[in-house]
Amino acid sequence: MLPIVFIPGLLCDERLWRDQQAALADLAPSIVADVTRDDSVAGMAARLLADAPPRFSVVALSMGGYVAFEVLRQARERVGAVALLDTSAAPDAPGRSAEREAALASLSRGRFAGVTDRLLPRLIDEQHLGGPVGEDLKAMAQRVGGEAFVRQQTAILNRPDSRPLLGSLDIPALVAVGDGDVLTPPSESVAMFRALPRPWFHLFHRCGHLPAIEQPEETSALLRRWLATTT
Repeated sequence: MLPIVFIPGLLCDERLWRDQQAALADLAPSIVADVTRDDSVAGMAARLLADAPPRFSVVALSMGGYVAFEVLRQARERVGAVALLDTSAAPDAPGRSAEREAALASLSRGRFAGVTDRLLPRLIDEQHLGGPVGEDLKAMAQRVGGEAFVRQQTAILNRPDSRPLLGSLDIPALVAVGDGDVLTPPSESVAMFRALPRPWFHLFHRCGHLPAIEQPEETSALLRRWLATTT
């Protein structure tokens, strides 16, 4: 089986994929891409490709999906399969772009707040509020930090439209999303599923934007079943 490259989302680090790396270690070696050091998805993808094995499978979440699409634009021949969790091939709607620009503007006027209690309900299902999942998200954001946040939001704002790419991706593709994801709602995943030539689809129940950490066992089991079909 091909090695796996996990790609984190905005303000996430290796902790996001900790449980999946451990659960799938018997299937394939894996690495977690560094998406904190570049201010464009092109730069993030180029760094990933420089660090990755010659051929690999991609498992990506949220912003990681935007990077995965750029990896496929730059070096499609190196990717054997792609899993796209809670992400979108489309550019941001104007309102979402305005939110990102406001976040960058507020950071320039004060210190980096990271993931706050006010933000958590947009990221995770209500059952996880006030528990270890929320605390892990806050800790990840602080480790990533404000400077990387600016680079990541800049990359997201300037990312290309990946919808034209979907129909040509003749590789196994998993599309999965939380039923309560308000940032990249299930309709975005359904649109990708319908456009991809060889897709799987999975809906996580009672789950928000981060199934890898909200429902780690289900996420790992899903990836194991899907990866078995890609060999």
